[in-house]
Amino acid sequence: MELNKEIQSLSERIEILRKEIKEGKKEKISELVQARAQFRKLTKQKMQNLTAWERVQLARHPKRPHTSDYIQNIFTDFIELHGDRRFGDDKAIIAGFAFFEGIPVAVIGHEKGKDTKEKIERNFGMPHPEGYRKAIRIMKLAEKFNRPVITFIDTPGAYPGIGAEERGQSQAIAESIMTMGGLKVPVICTVIGEGGSGGALALGVGDKILMLENAIYSVISPEGCAAILFKSQEKAPEAAESLKITAKDLKELGIIDCIVPEPLGGAHLQPKKMFRLLKRAIRNNLKKIINTDPEELVEKRQAKFYSMGRFIEK
Repeated sequence: MELNKEIQSLSERIEILRKEIKEGKKEKISELVQARAQFRKLTKQKMQNLTAWERVQLARHPKRPHTSDYIQNIFTDFIELHGDRRFGDDKAIIAGFAFFEGIPVAVIGHEKGKDTKEKIERNFGMPHPEGYRKAIRIMKLAEKFNRPVITFIDTPGAYPGIGAEERGQSQAIAESIMTMGGLKVPVICTVIGEGGSGGALALGVGDKILMLENAIYSVISPEGCAAILFKSQEKAPEAAESLKITAKDLKELGIIDCIVPEPLGGAHLQPKKMFRLLKRAIRNNLKKIINTDPEELVEKRQAKFYSMGRFIEK
């Protein structure tokens, strides 16, 4: 993104000036003040009217915080659990138990990986069936021990490979959706980056659905939609507008409950501030549902999702 390059350049300049001032170069203070003012002005101007396609690019930014980053900075005493007790461990999904401000919770999320080696290891955040079965195992344990479930969504979609299909990919996704729909504990889901298709929805059935300002959530990627409808992936920006995949669009449609604002320029520029903003949003939404009767939780959650579509019974 051209706009991101300009903002990123200014952000890096500010960091350099801050380090120089810490080292004793006080004469750089006025330059830092000027750079910060320029950064705020440029960022507000550029970010005010982003297109859907530009938000897609921001959602996929390689330096955007991942599930592992949020776990490390929002929760304490995280213990990761592995395996689905059937086939193996899928590293595209992180799952385990932790504490959120003293409250014991279950944490589950997609993980894309950061460097090339980790991205390959985590299959670029595209889970296999065993990843979803691992998630289901943790959800059921959370229900057994009365712990809220907090999920983070960041995937292009479930892995479509032959092996995944042979091991029951669609069934695993369906079971995950069904399990989340019936959990008798509070469930909060947050789209932190890219929410793609059923692979995202498998971790997205919650009492409260949060979405970061520059995240996306869609039944198909803009490129996939463009290839099908327009026979050309070059039409992806046009498809992105039509799909209504931004947080603003989805809030208006009633698909999500809350838009979590991002720091100026995007979450990747000020990750520590992003952690604080999301932590506050989770805290506020958890307070609203944590003392709700379990049966009422399930009833409201299911009614929420039933109301999203229209169907006729014959």
